[in-house]
Amino acid sequence: MSDTTQSSQAAGPSEAHPRRLFFKRAAIATAIAGVVTGVGWKAFAHAGGPWHWSHDGFMGASLDPAELDQRIDRMLKHLYVEIDATDAQKQQLAPIVKSAAADLLPLRTQMRDARRQAITLLSQEQIDRAALEALRAQQLQLAEQASKRITQALGDIADVLTVAQRKQLAERAGRWHRHRG
Repeated sequence: MSDTTQSSQAAGPSEAHPRRLFFKRAAIATAIAGVVTGVGWKAFAHAGGPWHWSHDGFMGASLDPAELDQRIDRMLKHLYVEIDATDAQKQQLAPIVKSAAADLLPLRTQMRDARRQAITLLSQEQIDRAALEALRAQQLQLAEQASKRITQALGDIADVLTVAQRKQLAERAGRWHRHRG
């Protein structure tokens, strides 16, 4: 008989640490994404109610680019206070967020138009399944475009913020999501 040694050992602390660090960073990135997405989503919301939300929401009435710019400025002011942003950070963050919003605004219009088209298709006497499928595929492409642009903006924003600021936003996003369910 030959002696065999067991080559697989339990992961030591040095091997588990990178995995834990990865998950911690992923959680922080997810929380930042949640906060920034919430800020962006609210910027697109049509005015109404105490928090400038209306029943129309994201897919509501058309939003003037100047009005969007004002809403973004107002939300950024709140964000700057929350993270104690420096003047240099403020100058870097505003163009990132405004550029992303400007890029996403046409997608918003296309999504609203597609919703109207879906309602029209579904109210016909005969349902055109091929047209519905084409509309679904188009909507997935729009969602992919929006997701890529938001992810790019999130990465750019994360580059501007300090680790402490990102953690602060992550904590805030966690509190916000707990309150919302």
